[in-house]
Amino acid sequence: MNTMLDPDALAARSESRAVSLNRVYNFVYGWMAVALAVSGLVAWMVAQSVASGQFALTPTTLIVCAIAEVALVFVMSAAVMKLSAAAAALLFMVYSALNGVTLSVLLLVYDLGTIQTAFFVTAGTFAAMAVVGTTVKRDLSAIARYGLMILIGIIIASLVNMFMKSEGLNALISYVAVLVFVGLTAYDAQKVRHLAEAEGTGLDRATTNKLGLLCALSLYLDFINLFIYLVQILGRNRE
Repeated sequence: MNTMLDPDALAARSESRAVSLNRVYNFVYGWMAVALAVSGLVAWMVAQSVASGQFALTPTTLIVCAIAEVALVFVMSAAVMKLSAAAAALLFMVYSALNGVTLSVLLLVYDLGTIQTAFFVTAGTFAAMAVVGTTVKRDLSAIARYGLMILIGIIIASLVNMFMKSEGLNALISYVAVLVFVGLTAYDAQKVRHLAEAEGTGLDRATTNKLGLLCALSLYLDFINLFIYLVQILGRNRE
């Protein structure tokens, strides 16, 4: 009998594909959630230490952390296939811890109400766009191309505004950045679906796990950046 038409074979293939989808989704979003928890815990601990005078969060410390974060992202993106999955996961956790140090500034500058509101708005928006990216059939790669160009503009505008100190430009940057990361969340969620489908059609587990960690990192960055800009918007509106 032709296995292509065998109902049992088709059912088994469909079940195998569903298992692959669920495994990859759980793996990617699980690691993303762990990274967010690590960043949140580190941010809270650093903020508490700074507030109590036990630790001084100097500009030099923040710059060193920022440079280390960029280096880790570069290493993970460029050499993930040469690393073991365990090594890639360790780098991801180190990155999320370092990011927690820089995020502690938000806890020191903005009130708890603003932080909480921004977090819930971020979580809701992220979840909605992740569903869109997972379910929509249209290719969202154009969002990544245009989003990258806009992000470059945001970086340049932010550097210029360090000297101009324009509140209007700062507000514009925040709103545009929110729109960009909303779109990128949908795009990166679609990448997770493509990865899950690839595993279901024969991609080996080790490769899937490494690429899954990169997907988790991308979604983590989408969430964090969306959160940061929403904190700035809400904090500005409350002033």
